[in-house]
Amino acid sequence: MVEKEETSGGPGKLEQQRLEKLSLIRELGIDPYGGRYEGVEPAAEVKGRFRDGDDTQKAKCAGRIVLLRDIGKLIFITLRDSSGTIQIGLSKKLLGERWKLAGLLELGDIIGAAGQLGKTKTGEITIWVAEDGLTFLSKCLCPPPEKFHGLADVDQRYRQRYVDLWANPEVAERFKNRSAIIAAIREYLTSRGFLEVETPMMQTIAGGAAAKPFVTHHNSLDMDLFLRISPELFLKRLLVGGMERVFEINRNFRNEGLSRQHNPEFTMLEVYQAYADYSVMMALTEELIGLCIERYCRSRQVQFGDVTIDFARPWRRAQYADLLKEYAGCDIDDIKAVRAKARELGLELADMDDAVLVNEVFEAAVEDNLIVPTFVIDYPAPLCPLTKRKKSDPRYAERFELFIAGMELANAYTELNDPAVQEENFKIQLRGQEDTMATMDRDFITALKYGMPPAGGLGIGIDRLIMVLTGAATIRDVVLFPLLRSKSADGSGA
Repeated sequence: MVEKEETSGGPGKLEQQRLEKLSLIRELGIDPYGGRYEGVEPAAEVKGRFRDGDDTQKAKCAGRIVLLRDIGKLIFITLRDSSGTIQIGLSKKLLGERWKLAGLLELGDIIGAAGQLGKTKTGEITIWVAEDGLTFLSKCLCPPPEKFHGLADVDQRYRQRYVDLWANPEVAERFKNRSAIIAAIREYLTSRGFLEVETPMMQTIAGGAAAKPFVTHHNSLDMDLFLRISPELFLKRLLVGGMERVFEINRNFRNEGLSRQHNPEFTMLEVYQAYADYSVMMALTEELIGLCIERYCRSRQVQFGDVTIDFARPWRRAQYADLLKEYAGCDIDDIKAVRAKARELGLELADMDDAVLVNEVFEAAVEDNLIVPTFVIDYPAPLCPLTKRKKSDPRYAERFELFIAGMELANAYTELNDPAVQEENFKIQLRGQEDTMATMDRDFITALKYGMPPAGGLGIGIDRLIMVLTGAATIRDVVLFPLLRSKSADGSGA
């Protein structure tokens, strides 16, 4: 954590003092915003290669000053780079004229340091900087926080992520893990013959999911466009075109609320495999997330909030209707009992279709109880317009959702590929929405008429997956720049 700056006065005064030091640095003929600085070695690598007793070792590092102790003719600095920290020793005897610059250094400044590598009496690996080894690279004008992670205004960490990352190494580590997990997902899929593709983020029809879109306008064509709510219908077009295994790690946009689990723009993995079904997608999901657990978690038991999640395989598989009976206490076919449960839960019943009402009760009464990884399978067919129905019982669709810690992480189907049925489902879905922007994607129906192979499709919420794997309490902790309510001039929420 960054040490408290030993100066008095308000923020304005502190910044003014830093501006004065900026001027003094310039008076020394030094550019306070530096330039190209080559030959830098990560701090972790320097410490890793250190050989005790070898006085011929040299090192060159660059980073931000996060701790500074001035003890007269010696200054000890803790320098932080993306790999970790290393101690820098500045000696008046070694630096000569450069000692004047050393006296102007402050917390938050970015410097380069080159010199002899050794150890202090306390056993700290240290770069003892030579006279020509101290290079000023960038001046920090804003006083660093004392305890940035513990500020009362917790959303300041999200608003000033650029400070949060270097003030709190655990935050930077979480985002490094996020990047590594996504890379592992890509590696897993490409090694199994899946092709990574890109589909439009601006679409003429908002399709592929039931969500409110963001609307934008193309000036040249004088037409409204929608930021995609899902890439699904475009990825299925690729199946029609003969791309039998495709995936996309994409940004989706849904004009809906903010919560611990929701950000209006979010990252999804979507996967489609020809000649597969939802059972194949279930196995793929379990294997893929299991791989991430093995690589990036200390054990298969992961702490998430106040619960410990055991990822031992195989994961639980449970029928939607059975779970409704278990936790809501009503039979899925007894709509009278379901409505009574809905009233008990305080749900709004007016003008609600039976299948939608059942799902509202399911979300309210069941989902929070699904802590261990649970595949909820076979959803009511009316909720799944893009999904094949079960041949054994057409009331249900071949769909699963994966829940972990009461949170949906994945959604998958046996994809519907009958154009006539798909068109009828779209018509049913659009009834009563004549006064909205909802439109049938007729080109997608045309694509199906050319023949789409039977297929399984899968979507995994990357942000939520990272939350679970890293123990993050909110989606804001795994999105570098989450959307936040704007602040007024006085700093209060607008």
